[in-house]
Amino acid sequence: MAATQTIQVPHLGGIKAGYALSNDHYDPSKPTCVLINSMCMTVSLYHDQFNNKELTDAMNLLAIEPLGHGATSCPSEHFTYWDSAIMALQVMDHFGIQKAFALGTSQGGWMVTRMALLAPDRILGLMPLGTSMDYESADSRSKGCWDPAASLTAFYDKWTSPLATPDFVVDDVWCGLVGGIGFGAAATAEKSAFWTQTLKEVYKGDEGRKKVRMALNCLLERDGLLLRLRDIKCPVYWLQIRALRIHHLEPSFLRSKSNFSLLPRRPNWS
Repeated sequence: MAATQTIQVPHLGGIKAGYALSNDHYDPSKPTCVLINSMCMTVSLYHDQFNNKELTDAMNLLAIEPLGHGATSCPSEHFTYWDSAIMALQVMDHFGIQKAFALGTSQGGWMVTRMALLAPDRILGLMPLGTSMDYESADSRSKGCWDPAASLTAFYDKWTSPLATPDFVVDDVWCGLVGGIGFGAAATAEKSAFWTQTLKEVYKGDEGRKKVRMALNCLLERDGLLLRLRDIKCPVYWLQIRALRIHHLEPSFLRSKSNFSLLPRRPNWS
């Protein structure tokens, strides 16, 4: 399911940002970790973390649904990952959170890295999970990464319409791709059913069509960050899943970061 709580932040003329906050309040005596979900997922991606009492006793968890996802909406049909990063920083402002660690899964890794570039004094550390810092480049292809344009542009074209689409509901094929690619070998029938239902609740009607279309546009046409990585000032703790070839870790990130740790893991997004 999408976030059940939203707040208003000023970026892009007023964004309604979907979020989940552990224990339903911010405890300034504890460190905070901001969590940004992967493509078409919601704050529910971090359900297990929010239900881990040992973890939530030790730190605040603030999951934020980026633009084009979950309960988050804004007046502008167009936005980028930079806009989601600014929005996330403004959500931190709303709760009075001056500094935080930031964890991002897949596309969330692109957003939390942008947060660290925009506010280097506020992000204490980055935890990118199964992500990339490149745009969808030929160099990425040469390293064995997938080519989303070849597979997904047809969806973007299908979701483009000059007329309103009040009866739109995202189809089962897209729902299957999101769950299959996102969870890989860790996918289960239960997870597939949950996320199919969630996506169909979020991406319905004309607003839902525009929302999923722009979420995909952000994926396909994002800018790369490789030349900016040398400006990342905080420690980076990167978990990369070797069994999933969606993204490949760029050697340039390793060369640019002295405070960098890489932990390869088996596929497990739970």
